[in-house]
Amino acid sequence: MKPRNQTRVSEFVLLGLSEEAYMQPLLFGLFLSMYLVTFSGNLLIILTIITASHLHTPMYFFILSLSFTDICFTSTTVPKMLMNIQMQNKVITYEDCITQMYFFLLFGALDHFLLTVMAYDRFVAICHPLHYTVIMNPKFCGLLLLTSLLLSALESLLHSLMVLRLSFCAELEISHFFCELNQVLELACSDTFLNDLIMYFVTGLLGIIPLTGILFSYCKIVSSILRISSAEGKSKAFSTCGSHLSVISLFYGTTLGVYLSSAATPNSRVTAIVSVMYTVVTPMLNPFIYSLRNKDIKQGLRKLFN
Repeated sequence: MKPRNQTRVSEFVLLGLSEEAYMQPLLFGLFLSMYLVTFSGNLLIILTIITASHLHTPMYFFILSLSFTDICFTSTTVPKMLMNIQMQNKVITYEDCITQMYFFLLFGALDHFLLTVMAYDRFVAICHPLHYTVIMNPKFCGLLLLTSLLLSALESLLHSLMVLRLSFCAELEISHFFCELNQVLELACSDTFLNDLIMYFVTGLLGIIPLTGILFSYCKIVSSILRISSAEGKSKAFSTCGSHLSVISLFYGTTLGVYLSSAATPNSRVTAIVSVMYTVVTPMLNPFIYSLRNKDIKQGLRKLFN
């Protein structure tokens, strides 16, 4: 099979989660429902935090940023999938595929960095409460968000540029419902060693360092909480971290599940189905976690509806 230059590649074919005709209406209804819940739930969190003055604090600033990122993260993949099912057309152009890959990596990495920043915010709040307002001032919070965005943009740009240098074979079917980086690399006819090397190095570097920061922050948080004498004080301190810990567990648990499943089985269709957990389900559940476990958010929601 002769390779052809990437400039001649005009389109890819997204095989989706199932090729069975009878499954398409079910998938359309399911993903449309999950997308609407994700969009409306996160938008409600954003509006609540903006309108409620008592939520204008660093912690809720980052929750607002996370909700906005989750909307964008889901919007990079699900609308295209729904459109393909509705139009019975699985084609995505080369340019759209690279664009989708870029923004998917961008908002996925931004999610990762925001969870790390939020862990640091809780660390300062619990371990250094007297200096919290000084350390987590608006300028520093904005700088943390900007740094997270720049690092995410650079990472996704690097991966996208590395894909642009590749040439592809005639077989351009992607066994996924979006242009996932690994799936696209598997279609390349040219050598992908450098792409794989950079992918594993950057992912490892930008994955291990933030995760180490999260674990370090919570080790310090737990140590500080255990030194609190009153049970009420311990309960209050733990409650401020409960929602964030739930989101972290959900995010890393689903991501780890995808990579373990892909390592355990060569079936890319199974990997695509499992990846729904972190691409759609996790962003959908985040608003419920923060609203159901957070009294301040509940109070803000009541004010918003009233």
